Amino acid sequence: MMYQEEGQVKLRRQESKRAIALAMQGRWQEAVAANEAIISNFPNDIDACNRLGRAYMELEEYSRSKEAYGKALELDRYNTIARKNLRRLSYLSQALPGSKGEARKVEPQHFIRETGKAGVVNLYRLAPREVRAGIVAGDEVCLKIAESNLAVESNRGEYLGQVDPRHGQRLVKLMAGGNKYTGAVTSSTEDAMSVIIREVYQGPSQVGRLSFPAKGPESFRPYVSERIFSFEPEYDEVLLDEFADIEQIKTDSEEEEEV
Repeated sequence: MMYQEEGQVKLRRQESKRAIALAMQGRWQEAVAANEAIISNFPNDIDACNRLGRAYMELEEYSRSKEAYGKALELDRYNTIARKNLRRLSYLSQALPGSKGEARKVEPQHFIRETGKAGVVNLYRLAPREVRAGIVAGDEVCLKIAESNLAVESNRGEYLGQVDPRHGQRLVKLMAGGNKYTGAVTSSTEDAMSVIIREVYQGPSQVGRLSFPAKGPESFRPYVSERIFSFEPEYDEVLLDEFADIEQIKTDSEEEEEV
């Protein structure tokens, strides 16, 4: 009997690893199937319900996403992951028609560069929650100069917020001098949003000027790890509780292929 229980635990863990790996790769339709299979075998798996809800949300199948998160709440009425995402879904339902659509994703490796070329900044004067509800970590953003301020928009042209003046004004001056930048969302919650900005071209007149000083009053949080692209804090709780890091998932997948 004990061996049977151990086998069930091992099976559940292996299936969960696969479901998480699929989500990290953005293979949401496959993630749906993987999590539904887990729930079929383990009906009380709260994490699988939450992962299923997230997968359906990414596919914009919001009614099914609500059902999955609702199931998680039935199993645990205090589950914060399900509660937060159900609120998020309520904002999505209020989004303006035509505001949805596939967002372009940015690979974390795209931002791994030498010191001073990339940094993370927080946004303020945020757009309404129903607009930001459709934005997740890894989504590409555009930087637009608005007088002396630096605004951030989604790739669909939706205003998301502004880079705080202390950092934004520096970047505006560098952009006016010929610098070019790309950006992506690193975190998006109900009340906050942060983006990572990377210098992709330095104007001749800006040589020697760092876009993201490592020290001093204008310091940025430097990009130091692929983990900067978290799935949303609430979804990370599911991922990080089961795995130490992305590399472990890759290693496990390689070992399974060899067997």
